[in-house]
Amino acid sequence: MLLTLMVIALAASLLLSFVYSSTKAPIDKAKADKVNSAIKAVLPEFDNQPSEAADTLVLDGGQLMLYRATHNGEAVGTAIRTFSKNGFGGTIELMVGFLPDSSIHSIAVVGHNETPGLGDKIDPQKSDFSLQFAGKRPGQFQLSVKKDGGDVDAITASTISSRAYCDAVQRAYTALQKGGAQ
Repeated sequence: MLLTLMVIALAASLLLSFVYSSTKAPIDKAKADKVNSAIKAVLPEFDNQPSEAADTLVLDGGQLMLYRATHNGEAVGTAIRTFSKNGFGGTIELMVGFLPDSSIHSIAVVGHNETPGLGDKIDPQKSDFSLQFAGKRPGQFQLSVKKDGGDVDAITASTISSRAYCDAVQRAYTALQKGGAQ
């Protein structure tokens, strides 16, 4: 009986190993494609591969990734993958695109678990909430909701999600300053 159990365990582990090795490359490619898509969504046109030369910055107990983009050798912006753990549904992940003058070009939502129909309006495909950040310079635009004395119009009935979004954008701006703007 022990021998039979060992043979079954060995066969199962070999099968699991085969499945892992055969799916690892497609999963890694899908993750890279998602990152590249988010970078393209938040920055002007570029001709380098920012995802291949990313800088990592540890800030507030998490990792932020800085992707520097160039066109014809000239800096066009930096995309920063940022987060906030303060969302109503947990962690919110954003890709924030900054232009060389440190103004926000665009923001894309990479991941969240916010309430459908309320907090998920942080997603640009579901509302215009993120448009109020475009063209703003965080040093001059207070990245907090108006209820907290800032310049951001919160999503109705989703102040927690709005605050978390602002927190993530502020963290990205802090990372940009620490990582050196282009």
